[in-house]
Amino acid sequence: MAFTRKLLLFLTFFIQVKGIQPCIFSNLGTIHSIQKNQNPTNSKPCNTYTFPNNLSYATCNDLPVLESSLHWNYYPKTNKVDIAFKKNNAKDSSWIAWAINPTSKGMIGSQALIGYRRSDGGFKAYTSSITSYSTMLQEGNLSFPVYDVSGMYVNGSMMIFARLELPRNLSLVNHVWQEGLVSDDGSLIAHAMTGPNVQSFGILDFKSAIVSKNIGGKLKSRTMLRNVHGIFNAVGWGTLMPIGVIFARYLKSFDGSIGPIWFHLHRACQSLALLIGTIGFGTGLYMGKQPGQHDTPHRCVGITLMTLALAQVCVAFCLRPKKDHKYRIWWNIFHIIVGYSTIILAIWNVFKGFDILVYRLKGIDVMWKYIYACVIGFLGLSAFVLEVVTWIRLLIKKKKKTTQELDV
Repeated sequence: MAFTRKLLLFLTFFIQVKGIQPCIFSNLGTIHSIQKNQNPTNSKPCNTYTFPNNLSYATCNDLPVLESSLHWNYYPKTNKVDIAFKKNNAKDSSWIAWAINPTSKGMIGSQALIGYRRSDGGFKAYTSSITSYSTMLQEGNLSFPVYDVSGMYVNGSMMIFARLELPRNLSLVNHVWQEGLVSDDGSLIAHAMTGPNVQSFGILDFKSAIVSKNIGGKLKSRTMLRNVHGIFNAVGWGTLMPIGVIFARYLKSFDGSIGPIWFHLHRACQSLALLIGTIGFGTGLYMGKQPGQHDTPHRCVGITLMTLALAQVCVAFCLRPKKDHKYRIWWNIFHIIVGYSTIILAIWNVFKGFDILVYRLKGIDVMWKYIYACVIGFLGLSAFVLEVVTWIRLLIKKKKKTTQELDV
């Protein structure tokens, strides 16, 4: 049994798991004392650090990012663990947090210890149970007993201490650690959404002292999936779809000279746009099921776009009446309204996606948003010029027809 458990534990740390996503924590809690010293510390191995007040820990681990370390004493008989989370080179106006999720791999359900330095020099440490991706959580009880929560600031390092009473027979947990800034009014500011701040999660076994650090592959996979989602949607829904409408709107006036070529170009462009957009939509649905922060308007508009596009395809291929049919005018109205609504929503949603990537996640440079804006600007200008040309040709054609009728 011991060999089987060790084998399963070994395999667990080499498969991909869903890490706990970072979040913003509220700033209420119990006030604790502190020792003042603003000299920054050099990051040294965790087992060389001596804690104040004669505190000692049998096990420690230097966490891979954010210059942090975790120290603990585990008591198997009671399944209690004494925790010390330490953040080196912490700024005076910053907050730190360490959390575990004893029941699942996602952010929801994680139990957090939070601490920060107050403006008067004191240190505040408290607990908070995470129940939502977006809400600012206030001080509250955890899902398991926790005792002696305290914290301090010493020689440029912030520390949080607590004793946790874990559920029975549980020693393997997901954990996450985080840091951010504190505003002048004492409220906690959201941490960065790029670099080390989105790499600070893993798996921890208090009993065996194994800490998983295999986070790079999963982070790269998420980043790649997010980029694929953005590129495919920007190209499919946000670029090819408007080009297809331009083909139908303005090349159709040359029907007499180019024949049905405009129709084939329109159908080919829209079909390709739908194919690419469907891939982008699928990646979005997949990411929506993963733990993390999600944008509801962006998601809802994406679902609406897919619904309109599928309705447009079904009506176009299955319910299109002949040109001389009495219901053809109603089909045209439906086709135009749905088509232009899809284009408007698609462009809005692409810009919404850029805002999420650039300003919230800080995953790409704002240059890409400007490039797409230039593409849409060029298409808009082209449509305007072609609209003017179309009306001029229509007026000239109408004038010629009137002249011929008068001559007759």
